[in-house]
Amino acid sequence: MSFKKINIWYLSSFLISLIVAVPIITVFSSFFETTGNYSSILKETFLYEYIFNSIFLLLGVLFLTFIIGVGCAYAVSFYEFPGVNFFKWALILSFAVPAYIYAYSLTAFFENFGTAFSILKNIFGEGDYNSTIPKFDGMLGAIISISFSLFGYVYVLTRASFHYQSQNLIELGKSLGFSKKKSFFKIILPSARPAIVAGLSLVAMETLSDFGSVSFFGISTLTTGIYNAWISFDDLTLANRLSFFLLIFILGLFILENFSRKKAQYHSPSKGGFKSKSVITLTGYKSLLAFSFCFFVFFISFLFPVLQMLYWTIIFPKHFVDLDVIELLV
Repeated sequence: MSFKKINIWYLSSFLISLIVAVPIITVFSSFFETTGNYSSILKETFLYEYIFNSIFLLLGVLFLTFIIGVGCAYAVSFYEFPGVNFFKWALILSFAVPAYIYAYSLTAFFENFGTAFSILKNIFGEGDYNSTIPKFDGMLGAIISISFSLFGYVYVLTRASFHYQSQNLIELGKSLGFSKKKSFFKIILPSARPAIVAGLSLVAMETLSDFGSVSFFGISTLTTGIYNAWISFDDLTLANRLSFFLLIFILGLFILENFSRKKAQYHSPSKGGFKSKSVITLTGYKSLLAFSFCFFVFFISFLFPVLQMLYWTIIFPKHFVDLDVIELLV
């Protein structure tokens, strides 16, 4: 009976693997097909721009999501401060805001005569506020939009790793005479590396496949190149070849991470050897800093775009009432 069950599971896994492998095989098979004239034009003009922008965007998003995700996970896992139990789940709400929605909200708020201009005008009266309001467009806007939309991957996985870290590891740092800062970088952070890398890998794949926000900000990436090759120039073979570069990017990241890890191994503590960690209660300005950091991330990643959308709903009631939702869905 068990043998049949094993065979069924193996067969199911094999069939699922075949389904997943179909698009990958299609991408690789494109190198055996001929492309149109747009292929040669692309190589001489936009290809290197696509690659450079994709790499720059990816590095910027990975850096920002690492700082935000790991920072928030560390704060709510190892410290006690006002609102910590709220932030533990509230920081996940960023998943509810897609990157392109965040991009629209970010631009609408800071653009000339946008929401920020209206707020300043209502408070201080007439003035040349457009020259003082910062602008978040182009590459910077895309990095911010995607990062605050996707940092939850890093936050959730890192927080889970921090939650199950043994108090023995923390006491080890104390016995070695490490400060809190040194213990974080030498013991806590390295032990959470697999979870952090898993979160960053998901962020990387989402970033490289993003189309809405990068097209909104007018950034030429491999994703927009794939769209243009397929839709605008009707060259599916070239679109598949550009998709191949995306696969190379992801594969290169995994190889680089494995190479940097070398022969390091990571183990979770057994139930018998696990000792629940104790949290540190913050007071004074430290408590205020921890609360401010988590609230800032929560506000920017979730409240800000939601409030901007509510503002649109209130300020444009006629457009909202006349919107034919059924027609849009069809």
